[in-house]
Amino acid sequence: MIELRKADQRGLADHGWLKSRHTFSFGHYHDPKQQGFSDLLVINDDRVAPEQGFGTHPHRDMEIMSYVLDGALEHRDSMGTGSVIRPGDVQLMTAGTGVRHSEFNHSKSEPVHFLQIWLVPSVRGAVPRYQQVHFGAAEKRGKLRLIVSPDSAQGSLSVHQNARVYAGLFDGAESASLQLDPDRYAYVHVARGSVEVNGERLGQGDGARIRDERTLRFAKGDQAEVLVFDLRPRERPSM
Repeated sequence: MIELRKADQRGLADHGWLKSRHTFSFGHYHDPKQQGFSDLLVINDDRVAPEQGFGTHPHRDMEIMSYVLDGALEHRDSMGTGSVIRPGDVQLMTAGTGVRHSEFNHSKSEPVHFLQIWLVPSVRGAVPRYQQVHFGAAEKRGKLRLIVSPDSAQGSLSVHQNARVYAGLFDGAESASLQLDPDRYAYVHVARGSVEVNGERLGQGDGARIRDERTLRFAKGDQAEVLVFDLRPRERPSM
């Protein structure tokens, strides 16, 4: 079963310097029917103006992933990490017992467009850590590249959860399939372009909750960039 979540149904926050679309409830946007999916709690589609950003703020007991689509995102945290995240980079921060960090547009002239993604960890009180890996376009072209996993498989980033995240680029005749265990859920987010998933057309910003599907087939892409989350079969309660 595929349950579509269209881009224009998402929450919207416009702070001038920040324009954000929220797939799930976040901040001032609250929808009792959109409280995440399994252990996937947040997908924020953020666009930040030049030289602007999120000042230092705290997190704990959360796995926080940043996926940059355009521009450059500067990250600093209380662990002493200082980095710039660019397209192709995947950043994963384990907040664990507590981390303070900031995120700013690294450019003085160009906006930055990125996805901020939160996964609920399987353990509380983990030691905070920071990871960043670059996955080139060739690794994702016409295929689904594993970028996050519980065991760092295939050079992916390690997450404290029974979840796997894949990234793929699809255009024209390029296609790929992902086999799911029968008791798993999946969530698909189209970061840009459009693509067919099991015959359903998804455009930029669209998402899909997926249950009771053994195979996901991606085809007929039009400059598509997609993220796929392989998740535990767990429903989050409405609030």
